[in-house]
Amino acid sequence: MRGDVDATRATLGECLIVDADVDRFDLSLARLADVEVSGLRATELIAARGSWRNVRVSGGRIGALDLTRAELHSVELRGVRVDYLALGEAEASDLLVDDCTIGTLDAPLATLSRVRFEGTRADEVDTRELRSTDVDLRGLDAVAYTSPAGLRGATLGLRQVELLAGDLAIALGIDVRD
Repeated sequence: MRGDVDATRATLGECLIVDADVDRFDLSLARLADVEVSGLRATELIAARGSWRNVRVSGGRIGALDLTRAELHSVELRGVRVDYLALGEAEASDLLVDDCTIGTLDAPLATLSRVRFEGTRADEVDTRELRSTDVDLRGLDAVAYTSPAGLRGATLGLRQVELLAGDLAIALGIDVRD
């Protein structure tokens, strides 16, 4: 694949996409099941309002990965560099993000369950009104969270909590002064 690919409303099942180099890959409203994507290089991967089940994305670089309002079940992102990952209003369960570098992880109003990060780094994580159950953020090295209150229900490591202490205190209405 090269250039722009329009797969809007497509159904992809039991397939492998290897070393694709595209500007824009549009999977809006598409249904993916048992799909592996390896070595993808894309300026934009738009998969808004789609459904992904048993999908693995490994290696490669994606400028913007738009999963806004998507339904994600048993999805893995492994060793991918993503400048902007949009999960706003998405519903994700059994999601693993492993060994990834993310510029901005945008997840306002997302519903996450059984989500785990391992060896992953993000510059900014937008957690406004995030709803989470069994979300393990211990493997996510994030520089900043926009809304510490959105971390309710998530598991953090002691070092992460220490780094967030001031923001957590402010979110609880505590006046913090030196």
